Amino acid sequence: MSTLSVDAITGKSTSTNITIGSTPVVSASANSLTIRGEGSAQTSIQQGLCKSWWFVTGTGTAVITDSFNASGIVDNGPGDYTVSIVNDMANATYSIGGMCGIASSTDVTSRNVQPFGGAILAGSLRYNTTTNDANVDNDQDGINYIQIFGDLA
Repeated sequence: MSTLSVDAITGKSTSTNITIGSTPVVSASANSLTIRGEGSAQTSIQQGLCKSWWFVTGTGTAVITDSFNASGIVDNGPGDYTVSIVNDMANATYSIGGMCGIASSTDVTSRNVQPFGGAILAGSLRYNTTTNDANVDNDQDGINYIQIFGDLA
C-alpha cells in the first residue's frame, strides 16, 4: 500500500476527474463538486447535503435536544415553533421535511409538520405540527424532526 502526503494539490484550469476507488469525483466549477451517484448520473455534493436539522423534545416547553446549523427555539404555543438558523439560507425558497412523533405506542393519529402561515425566512423557520383530527395544532408530545435542504447564503 502506498501513502501520498502533500500540503497542497493545485488543480488545472479546467474540470478534471479524480477517481477514488472506481468512483469519479468531478470539480465542475468554483465551489462545486459532483460525484457519480447510482448508475452514471452525477450528483452535486453541495445541493445534496442537509443544510440544517434539529430534534426537538418537550411538551409545553420545547427544547432543541440535538441539531446542526440551528439554535434557539421559541415555543409560540401548542404545536407552533420558530427555530433560528445559524448560517442563513440564501433565500426563503428552501425545502423542508419533517415529522412529529408521539411518546405513546398506542396513539396512531397521523401527524404532520408544515410551515406556519408562510413564515419561511432565510434565517429562521416557523412551523407547526398538526394531527389529522380536524387539523388541530398540538404539541405532539414534543418530538419533532426537521430537515432543511437548499442553498446557504
